[in-house]
Amino acid sequence: MISAHGPGDLFDQQRDDWRLDPRSAFDAWLAAQGFRRSSADVYRAQWGLFLDWLRLRHKTLQTVDKPTIAEFAAGLDVRKPQRARYLRLVERVLDHIREIELASTNPARFIAQDGEAAWRNARENEPTGFLTQEERTALVARLAAPPGERTAARRWREARDRALAAVFLGAGLKTSDAIALPLNNVDPAARWIEIESAHPAPARRIPLTSFAVPVLAVWLDERRLAGLPGQHAFPGSPSGRPMHKATMLRAVDDLMETAGIAATRTERASPRTLRNTFAAHHFENGMAPEQVGQWLGLMQPISANRLHRAWQAWAARESRKPPVGSRFGQAKA
Repeated sequence: MISAHGPGDLFDQQRDDWRLDPRSAFDAWLAAQGFRRSSADVYRAQWGLFLDWLRLRHKTLQTVDKPTIAEFAAGLDVRKPQRARYLRLVERVLDHIREIELASTNPARFIAQDGEAAWRNARENEPTGFLTQEERTALVARLAAPPGERTAARRWREARDRALAAVFLGAGLKTSDAIALPLNNVDPAARWIEIESAHPAPARRIPLTSFAVPVLAVWLDERRLAGLPGQHAFPGSPSGRPMHKATMLRAVDDLMETAGIAATRTERASPRTLRNTFAAHHFENGMAPEQVGQWLGLMQPISANRLHRAWQAWAARESRKPPVGSRFGQAKA
């Protein structure tokens, strides 16, 4: 029986559930995520394999560490994309279990984000990633969909997370740009975002791709209605504190899941993937790499040209010619 002494007691019980019966606790967590049944079955099997691995190595969810997770991922007899999905699942669950700690303590995140980790030594290790035209269309449709029936707190977070994806995909922002972005520098009506100078990088003015304009407008309305304090365009909490990069990664992960994109991709679609796709949109429409590089805040022309070549190589691997126009809207300069 759950104690009625307060939220701390409830949280303690949830922690005990994960310690005493991590399979049942996972089922309860899974039910709250709203995944399709087929996806839930896959995640349940993946989680069971991870728990079996921990048991054989005399580890628990409380004592698991980076070397153990790295060994688990590197030893999976599957292609690299499947390894990435295993890691993404472990990362999300450990975030849930350790939600009272800083997100940076999650050992799965260190392994998932380590570009040199052994688990990446598998087939299909592709370079710079982009969304396909179909994936862009699916994500834009998801961002424009009516919000779910949620509490006020969940409603503003959902609107914020959609707006974040919109500025990654529709303005090419980096996570650090979005974290530091002042509220006054976002004006959907003007269709521009201003990024202030941060030595040695100069200030830049970025055109919003048209689909992002209403998504940002909805978020700013929700932010105002929720009475969120502070001057961060994307606050991380009701107190107005800045967002953490890990929260942005999870937000994009969740949107990829609900848009039906994650299950078919061979690479994790991160904020950087969306940023690259912003560049691809303008490359497709004939924009010079140097101009795109300025919008992205790339310091050297060689970096923009490298990204342009990566996009060309990616398009060739997709066995199609770069489209003349994009389906998800033109930027208003």
